[in-house]
Amino acid sequence: MAHEGGCTCGDCPRGAREGHRRAVARFAAKRDELAAGQGLPAAVAHSAGASRQWISDELTQSARAMADRGREEGVAWFTRLWPRTLYVVWGGVTALLIGQSLTAIGAGWTAARTAGLVAALVVGALLTVAGYLHRARGGVLAPLIGEDNRLSTSRAVACGVLLPTLYAVLVLAGELALASGPARRDALIDGLELARGAGLLTVLAVVCAVAVLVRRVVGVRVGGQRLQKLRAPRPRAADLLTDDSGRGSFTDIQYVAVGAATVVWATVRLARRPDQLPDLPWSLAVLVAVSAATYLAGKYAEGGRPAILSVVRAREAGDLDAPIRTGDDIEIRGTGFVPPGAGTVDQLARVAVRIGPVHVHVPLVPVPGGFTNPTEALLTVPVPVDVEPGRVEVQVITAAGVETNRCGIDVVD
Repeated sequence: MAHEGGCTCGDCPRGAREGHRRAVARFAAKRDELAAGQGLPAAVAHSAGASRQWISDELTQSARAMADRGREEGVAWFTRLWPRTLYVVWGGVTALLIGQSLTAIGAGWTAARTAGLVAALVVGALLTVAGYLHRARGGVLAPLIGEDNRLSTSRAVACGVLLPTLYAVLVLAGELALASGPARRDALIDGLELARGAGLLTVLAVVCAVAVLVRRVVGVRVGGQRLQKLRAPRPRAADLLTDDSGRGSFTDIQYVAVGAATVVWATVRLARRPDQLPDLPWSLAVLVAVSAATYLAGKYAEGGRPAILSVVRAREAGDLDAPIRTGDDIEIRGTGFVPPGAGTVDQLARVAVRIGPVHVHVPLVPVPGGFTNPTEALLTVPVPVDVEPGRVEVQVITAAGVETNRCGIDVVD
C-alpha cells in the first residue's frame, strides 16, 4: 500500500523523511517553549537547579527521539540515492553519444568514436554493477564515503583521476581491436608508452597515495585522541569542500580545484588525440603534487585534543565571592569541548564531566534557536553532593569520547 506524503512511519523513504522533519519541528518548538520558561511542572519551578535539570532531561529525551528519526531518514536517503547515481552515469553516456553524433556531422564517424562509445558503455556497466552491489551505501558513491559517513575529498579526487585514465586505456584498447593494419596497431601501442603517459600516471600515483595516507593519518590521530571525529547523519556534496563543522576548508577547496583542472586537461587531450594516453605536462604534475602536499599537511594540522584551561566557581549577579561548595555551579573554561560536527542536540547531550569519582552530564540550557550550554569553550555544571570535600580533579569527556587533561579544584564544606 502506498504511503501518503504526510505519514510519519519509517518503512518508506517518503514517510521517514516526513517523520524526521516533524520530529525536528517538535523538538524546536519544545526547546523554544522551555527557553521562554513555559511548560515547567510546579514541583520543580521553585528551584533553579531542579528546573534546569528537568529541562535538560526533557530535551535529551526529545533529542534521542529526533536522532532515531534522523537515522531512519538516513537509511531512506541512501535507498533513494543509488538509483540517482545510475541516472547520472547513464546520462553521461547519453551526453557522450549525442556529442559524438553532432561532431561527426561532416567529419564522418570514425573508429575512435566507436571505441570511445564502447569504452563509455563498459565503464557505465561496471559502475552500474558496483552501484547495485553497494545500493545500501549510496550506489556508485559508496567508495567515496568515509568511515565518518561523509564524502571523502581525497577519495573523490583519486576516483576523479582514475576514471578518465581507465576510460583512456579502454578507448585505446577499442581502437586497437578495430585497427585494420599493422602500422596502425603499432601506432596505438606506441600511444601507451611510458614517455607519453608519465605525467598522467604520476598524477594518478600521487592522488591514490594521498587517499590511502589520509585514511591512515586520520585513523592514527583519532586513536591517539589527537583528532575528534563524529559520524555525520548522511553524506553531502559540500563535504568535498568543507571541514566537519561545515565551514569552507582552503586545503580541500584547492585540492578539488586542482584535481578538476587536471581532469579537464586530460579529457581535452584525449578528445584531441584519442590514439594515445593524455600527455600531461610535468608542470601540471608538479602542481598536483604541491596541491596534494598542502592537503596532506592540512590533515596533519587539523584538530587537536580538547583541553581545560581553568575551573572557577560560577557567580550570579548579586552573589558574594566564596569558595566552591557542593551544590555550586562551576565554569570549566578551555577549548575543544564541542568538536566539529557535534553541534546537534543529541551530540551536545553526550558531553560529560568527571568531578572526582562522580560523572556529571552537562545540562542543556536552551535559548530561542540554540543552546548556551554546553559550548566549545565553556561548560557549566553543578558540583554533586556525592563529591567529598577536599582536592578533587575535574575532567571533560566530549561527545567523541575524548578526555581532556585533569584540573584540580578545592571543594569545601
